[in-house]
Amino acid sequence: MTQHKVGTREEWLAVRLELLEREKELTRRSDELARRRLELPWVRIDKHYRFETEDDPASLRDLFRGRSQLIVQHFMFPGCPSCSSMADGYDGFAMHLENNDVAMVKVSRYPIEELAAYNERMGWSVPFVSSLGSAFNFDFGVAYTDEQIASGTAEHNLHRNWDHSDSPTGPFRKYEESPPKDLQGMSAFALEDGVVYHTYSAYARGVDVLWGMWQWLDRAPKGCDTLESLRLHDEYDEATREGR
Repeated sequence: MTQHKVGTREEWLAVRLELLEREKELTRRSDELARRRLELPWVRIDKHYRFETEDDPASLRDLFRGRSQLIVQHFMFPGCPSCSSMADGYDGFAMHLENNDVAMVKVSRYPIEELAAYNERMGWSVPFVSSLGSAFNFDFGVAYTDEQIASGTAEHNLHRNWDHSDSPTGPFRKYEESPPKDLQGMSAFALEDGVVYHTYSAYARGVDVLWGMWQWLDRAPKGCDTLESLRLHDEYDEATREGR
């Protein structure tokens, strides 16, 4: 027998209508935040960043692929369950963004061969590019060395006051000694008159709203208190997929 509170339809409706008012307040507040997000000043980027793609080396400007807007997912490493489930969510609608002048790309500090193979395994269409050897991840707050953390100069989520508890090492990198720590996030850029500008970034809980799976789980009867069962989409067994 369920341990959750049980009531009549009338009792449910009364509480649900009260909650609906709170949800409307949140929607209006979200609309206001979206407006203020668009009003953020743009920061000109003059630094040159080099990326490896499946074809040729590319600059940050090249990643726009003929569009004027670019959204980057800062991907921790191939096989990261949380980064991967987020990519599962947006990969299906990325074509709609691209047809509205917005390019999308996943960026990780891993060799392009590993990233390309992982992209193929996952069946994703959004390109994966490598920033290995570039300062890109460090400059945009998703990578830092042990020395930076120890000295207190590592910036995460736009400030330096954090406890480092959510700083994963990721899989062992055989091609790096003392590999830096990586975290996830997203950044947005604009291209205007040949100049690239940084317009927005979000990290930690700031990307929850972009994580489609999380939003659906949050509305399921038992919520999303834990993600211990999270796997890559090709790692769930048949019984799990069929709900048995």
